[in-house]
Amino acid sequence: MMNSLRDEIKYLFSGQGMPYEKVSIMVAVIITVFFTVILGNNFIKDANVAIIDLDNSKYSHELIDKIDTSQYMRVTAVINTPVEPKNLFYQDKNIVVIYLPKDLEKNRYTNTAGSIGVFYDNTNTAQTSEIKEALNEIIVEDNLVTQTDTQTGGITLNARNLFNPAASTSNGETQGFLFFFSSMFFTFATIGMIPRLRITGKLNSILKQGTPFDLMIRILPYGMCLLISIFIGLAILRIWGDMVFSGFIITQVFYIFIVGICSILIGWTAANPGVASSRMILFIPGGFILGGATAPAQILSTWAYVLSHIFPLTWEFHFVRDILMRGANLADIAQIFGAFLIYCAVIITIFCISFYKAKANLLLSEMKEKEVNA
Repeated sequence: MMNSLRDEIKYLFSGQGMPYEKVSIMVAVIITVFFTVILGNNFIKDANVAIIDLDNSKYSHELIDKIDTSQYMRVTAVINTPVEPKNLFYQDKNIVVIYLPKDLEKNRYTNTAGSIGVFYDNTNTAQTSEIKEALNEIIVEDNLVTQTDTQTGGITLNARNLFNPAASTSNGETQGFLFFFSSMFFTFATIGMIPRLRITGKLNSILKQGTPFDLMIRILPYGMCLLISIFIGLAILRIWGDMVFSGFIITQVFYIFIVGICSILIGWTAANPGVASSRMILFIPGGFILGGATAPAQILSTWAYVLSHIFPLTWEFHFVRDILMRGANLADIAQIFGAFLIYCAVIITIFCISFYKAKANLLLSEMKEKEVNA
């Protein structure tokens, strides 16, 4: 029994498998320190709010100022013409749209009940709770002032939850887990590619005679499996949810390809496929945690939100929220899709540089070996 224990301890520290002695400590440090810092806001502060102000009166301007000065909300746009509210939510630009109807000020001062429309982005049910409370407090306070001064009727809020009105877990959490676990196992399948080719002796011939495309094309069979599995999962969710598939397949082709490239890059220097697999934690869970699937992206510090786009899964959740849940097409999200294409170009450039650097090192090593033998 003791021999078995000694043998397993020896294997653990041999470097032939997952370096769990390092991974376990790294996980604990990341969870307790890193995420405490990036989630330091504890609540959504200055959430983006767009206002459709058709009244354009002194009272509506005062109300907008009250909303903007709230610690929970920040007015990003005031629009004085009718517009489709859902268009203001694309690309996570806003999480609330407030509709101030015409004659709002007139109704306030003529003893007529007025109504304000509020549209909430319910793709993540946790992101609007503070805003709902803050808006209710503003309206209650305004009604108290009005009743004290003029004894007029009050203003009421008519709220509507968009994109996931019944707070369905199929439309929210289940989708998050679908893309997270699918991406994770796709990474497990591809991240050990370079170490495997190195062990089998195929990598050197690819480096000497081939191009980066010879490695990229190896992602294709794994990518097809992932693409098919994602759409099978979404077809199942279609039974319970209300998802739109138009335009989504295009984003998936780019997403799957770039995850494969990132996977190969991160596993490039690993001694063997087992060691490479342990590196999955470096870029898949980060996108799941920071991409808005587990908690609202607005709860992150600004710098953390920007840095979260290092992880490919963050971009995936942008497309999930816009296309699958909000019903956007590619024209509606052209800006963020263009940014994603730039991200892809950067990753591919790094991949090509790594390939030709490895090729140069191999040729230099062979040249030195010939000189020694000569």
